Amino acid sequence: MSKIQSTYLIGGAAAVAVAVALYLGIANNGSSRDPEGLGIGLHLWRKIKKKKKKPVRVYMDGCFDMMHYGHCNALRQARALGDQLVVGVVSDAEIIANKGPPVTPLHERMIMVKAVKWVDEVICDAPYAITEDFMKKLFDEYNIDYIIHGDDPCVLPDGSDAYALAKKAGRYKQIKRTEGVSSTDIVGRMLLCVRERSVSDTNKNSSLQRQFSHGHGQKFEDGGSGSGTRVSHFLPTSRRIVQFSNGKGPGPDAHIVYIDGAFDLFHAGHVEILRVARELGDFLLVGIHNDQTVSSLYGATPNSLSRQPPLRFLQCAKRGVHRPIMNLHERSLSVLACRYVDEVIIGAPREVSKDMITTFNISLVVHGTVAESNDFQEEKDNPYAVPISMGIFRVLDSPLDITTTTIIRRIVANHEAYQKRNEKKAASEKRYYEGKTYVSGD
Repeated sequence: MSKIQSTYLIGGAAAVAVAVALYLGIANNGSSRDPEGLGIGLHLWRKIKKKKKKPVRVYMDGCFDMMHYGHCNALRQARALGDQLVVGVVSDAEIIANKGPPVTPLHERMIMVKAVKWVDEVICDAPYAITEDFMKKLFDEYNIDYIIHGDDPCVLPDGSDAYALAKKAGRYKQIKRTEGVSSTDIVGRMLLCVRERSVSDTNKNSSLQRQFSHGHGQKFEDGGSGSGTRVSHFLPTSRRIVQFSNGKGPGPDAHIVYIDGAFDLFHAGHVEILRVARELGDFLLVGIHNDQTVSSLYGATPNSLSRQPPLRFLQCAKRGVHRPIMNLHERSLSVLACRYVDEVIIGAPREVSKDMITTFNISLVVHGTVAESNDFQEEKDNPYAVPISMGIFRVLDSPLDITTTTIIRRIVANHEAYQKRNEKKAASEKRYYEGKTYVSGD
């Protein structure tokens, strides 16, 4: 190769190098092409920054006893404040020491929290109060950036703030409490049935079932209830349903599984049968029966239960005189929050018709072995007659032997302890509502 040819080749290579350098922003030290002055182009800088960006991890804890849509909405709000949500579930012993006996044991509460679609990680046996040691563990071992809690105060037995240390450290963020429901409220709905005083005296001819499913009940100022309970008013909005919805339908070739029921007092038994059902297809569609259907399936007369002793109340509860405890919209939100559920039919018909199967392109209809009633095959009008005749009906073994009656039985069997717990909680609930101010964002 001649000297002239070599010169041209070297010069050409240098020109290419300069062009690449100019494109990458090496020569302009901190210009728009090199925002950080690191000697790389804007597009590469963004790519590297995106890769190196540390996810914001937020922590929220709770008892999550008788988990409901209010808990789920709190977790949804907490997740929106970060990229990953770690949830601490308080132990049974800590709940007993600080609040009274839990209705649902730790293993059931763990199932419930893990099933919420906004939860990324769960810590078992979390302490009720954020201690210095535990806060250090959260920051160092779990890489938590912020600790989250609702705008309602969490006060320890000694009167101190359970989140004082997190606030002092500047690592605390607050979310808006979900109106209209609390575990205390739900327990109270059942305790109202146990009290000796006649409900008909204060509610005229309104049945308990109507009171519960419409969110009506005794206020704090009613000194005659004896349960220390404020039955809140749930105000459903279309925006809340959208917030809980996945917003995606099934694909054109999706294998759609359908399961229906009341899903009252949404519990671990419900979660586990939904998990099993979801594993059978690509899309799980859940039908939620309306209040009237639930009442007619499990109930008979609207007679007051208030004069009945606990055992008699339990017998009535099994017949569903006061069902549902939670109204249709409350039950729908609880089911929608479950990670195994893709879509719900709000107010689904009891009978699964051919038209319904065609409309939703249902491939398989399932029912669990553990339910409030498994008499459907003995009924004159079997609600699953059509899917059975089509060969697309299947009975699934329920992983847990838990029903809504199971939850009611726990409360009724220990109703005195729960009544004391509710009376204690009522004072803080009253203070919260009396001093309540508007909190933006939910």
